[in-house]
Amino acid sequence: MSNRQTKTDVILIGAGIMSATLGTLLKELVPEWEITVFEKLENAGEESSNEWNNAGTGHAALCELNYTVEKPDGSIDISKAIKINEQFQVSMQFWSHLVNSNLIQNPQDFIMPLPHMSMVQGEQNVTFLKKRFEALSNNPLFQGMEFSDDPKKLMDWIPLIMQDRSWDEPIAATKIDSGTDVNFGALTRLLFEHLENKNVNINYNHSVNNIKRTSDGLWELKVQNTFSGTVERHTAKFVFIGGGGGSLHLLQKSGIPEGKHIGGFPVSGIFMVCNNPDVVALHHAKVYGKAKVGAPPMSVPHLDTRFIDDKKSLLFGPFAGFTPKFLKTGSMLDLVTSVKPNNVLTMLAAGAKEMSLTKYLIQQVMLSKEKRMEELREFIPNAKSEDWDLVVAGQRVQVIKDTEAGGKGTLQFGTEVISAADGSIAALLGASPGASTAVHVMLEVIKKCFPQHMNEWEPKIKEMIPSYGESLLENPELLHKIHTSTAETLGLSEKEVVYN
Repeated sequence: MSNRQTKTDVILIGAGIMSATLGTLLKELVPEWEITVFEKLENAGEESSNEWNNAGTGHAALCELNYTVEKPDGSIDISKAIKINEQFQVSMQFWSHLVNSNLIQNPQDFIMPLPHMSMVQGEQNVTFLKKRFEALSNNPLFQGMEFSDDPKKLMDWIPLIMQDRSWDEPIAATKIDSGTDVNFGALTRLLFEHLENKNVNINYNHSVNNIKRTSDGLWELKVQNTFSGTVERHTAKFVFIGGGGGSLHLLQKSGIPEGKHIGGFPVSGIFMVCNNPDVVALHHAKVYGKAKVGAPPMSVPHLDTRFIDDKKSLLFGPFAGFTPKFLKTGSMLDLVTSVKPNNVLTMLAAGAKEMSLTKYLIQQVMLSKEKRMEELREFIPNAKSEDWDLVVAGQRVQVIKDTEAGGKGTLQFGTEVISAADGSIAALLGASPGASTAVHVMLEVIKKCFPQHMNEWEPKIKEMIPSYGESLLENPELLHKIHTSTAETLGLSEKEVVYN
């Protein structure tokens, strides 16, 4: 064992999009702070942020039907859609700042313009989609959205989906051209290249095995070099745990009260990828459908154009899978070892409540390729098995906690930040919309953990993110200005959106 011990201002655990974003923000705000990163894999962005481990959707609630819920009175609640759209606008502004500052050279390396569409079948679903369209299209954040239930128009929009389709039931879609495909793996790597140039100490093949508070209030990490086996101790004033599914175990080891009574349930994703370029060429959009009854929100089916490694691809999914691992590179004991005396009742309560989810996962795991092809044919009627292969995507650990609204053992489908009362440590847990809202989430971490610096830092934050602290919904003029400038800077001006 090495006796080496180093002290730094900030330690980031995990080299994913969240740590990359937080590190980049802090380097812009306080360049003199020393930042150290530990990542157990060989490169940045290899787990949840990797381009093959997520859908690559710039989540702005343009097409995701689970962000707009129909209320008992038949009206559509768009509050969550507004919230997520505004959060994605924050990411777009920050990415534009990085391009304008020459910290990132070519935005097309990580973001591409791509129409976002919602598609439904059946009279009831068509009625829902039309009501959703009416609720959103009058909102400044969603202007430019179109609706059609005309087969000829839909053939123009989505020829691959409409070819050879029977007309037994109504079909409709909405389309908005301001959507994006985002390669979060590429973006993560670009940000870490930038951080390396800013003298951030990045350590790959280093696993954080333990974390504890020292008597002088610092955090001490026990870190193992996975190649040599040597163990070092590193201390920092502030620690961010951004290790994807691995964050829960480290949060538990920190011992902070805020980390108690929280559990995690892993769900893996499987996509089908098309390897026939003639088929790929017929589709140019992200098309989201409606989740089946009993399916969790992250299992909304979608047919996506993707841009990966300078190549256009086509993915369909996700199909859910189950493994007790919290990371693709994790241990089969991850789930069992996450159960502690302080969260066992929470976990058991969730198990009793989520029987439908358990049943759904069992059904999904048992699906043959041909059964998956049947689901694909609901989108592409003439899909051929030989054109599609299975790809295992990333692990997502859904947060389980006790809430006032849901009671004990409530499964949370979303992104959660848990931080100590004194702001000295924070951990990111959960899943979608995750990466798309990384800048908003990390700004919340900064606000919560460094309140004493916010007056000093706010002018710089507003320089990077002009809408910071303001509602774009309530300021259409600012929204128009930001939408125009970010689209131009990021090369997304595929079609001009007209604002009222």
